[in-house]
Amino acid sequence: MSHAARSISVFSIYLFVLGGTLVTVPNALLSVFRIPHTGEVWIRVVGVLVLVLGFYYAAAARRELQDFFRLSVPARGAVLVFFVAFALLGLAPPVLVLFGAVDAAAACWTALALRSAGAGQTGV
Repeated sequence: MSHAARSISVFSIYLFVLGGTLVTVPNALLSVFRIPHTGEVWIRVVGVLVLVLGFYYAAAARRELQDFFRLSVPARGAVLVFFVAFALLGLAPPVLVLFGAVDAAAACWTALALRSAGAGQTGV
């Protein structure tokens, strides 16, 4: 497994854990971050979407889908930008930025792994 695939695989594990938590015990996670509890179904819907994303990331890592790896970098970086904007606009608690920071850090790991792999190729 390439270093970039490993970074994507680890990120998929994070997504599986986060998504599974949001589906099964969302208020436990919300409590940890001092976000008000909810009885709304939407937090669980988000959990399902996160699980689906985890599936895509895991499948891409297993298949060494380099194009997916490259496309995921700016997309995961954008998560941080949006979450910061939501917090600054008062639409979400500032703690949401931590989740965006995880995405951005993982994106940086993937970007560095891709750059390192590209530097080792001839004719690039």
